[in-house]
Amino acid sequence: MVQTKVGIDAGGTLTKIAYQTNGSIRYQSVPSADMEYTVEWLSSQLDNPDVCVTGGKSELLTKKWQAPAKTMVEFDATTKGIEFLANHQDQALVEPFLFVNVGTGTSIHVVNDGKQERTGGSGIGGGTLMGLAQLTTGIHDYKQIVQLAGNGNRGNVDLKVKDIFEGTLSPISGDLTASNFGKTEKMAAYAPENADILASITGMIGEVIVSITIPTAMQYNVDQMVYIGSSFRMNRLLRETVSKYTIMLEKTPIFLEKGEYSGAVGAMLSID
Repeated sequence: MVQTKVGIDAGGTLTKIAYQTNGSIRYQSVPSADMEYTVEWLSSQLDNPDVCVTGGKSELLTKKWQAPAKTMVEFDATTKGIEFLANHQDQALVEPFLFVNVGTGTSIHVVNDGKQERTGGSGIGGGTLMGLAQLTTGIHDYKQIVQLAGNGNRGNVDLKVKDIFEGTLSPISGDLTASNFGKTEKMAAYAPENADILASITGMIGEVIVSITIPTAMQYNVDQMVYIGSSFRMNRLLRETVSKYTIMLEKTPIFLEKGEYSGAVGAMLSID
């Protein structure tokens, strides 16, 4: 049993924990629905920890914890965590920059002079992936969803620009999506594989995230866009889609290692 500093980001889907012991930071994540396990883990693994909680379910967690705990505004904790992780990964951030937190939904923030301002967001995010995956394929396991999506072929489900301009020179890249899930004629002839459906869902989410973020980047004259959130965990296709479209629109995508723990890290760092 060790006494240590603990930052907890109690989100809508996952509760992320960052704790510092023996000079190093360790990480743990638990489904937010299993709040009792989180409390049990804190009690059994850590001796009288100093705890700071942030996130949408922070109040619920502190009530169940029934021990002294500091609280912190989620967006401020995330900003602090991003700057810390970027510094330790030798990733230079030039202000102003955006961070785009893709968790259950998506939240967009501009950071300048070390302070964040929320500029918008969307209900499109990891919750969308999980919900649409279950509705269309019946699959509800996150790991299986992202593995299948990574092996899928979006061309069997999505209508591409080149499909419309068949035999004619397209005025824009033929590989761009003309219509998500738009290849209805082909889908009527045969049922697409689950992997193809999940790849299409993932691609659509990535495209929407970039589309709603770029106007903010333009407004604030931002080059760097830091993408964080649990939706990128193990999700190669989502990361590739977001990166591709961000670069295409002449912005710089940045993905931090352990970026999904930014809020937890920031909460931990706020403990004196």
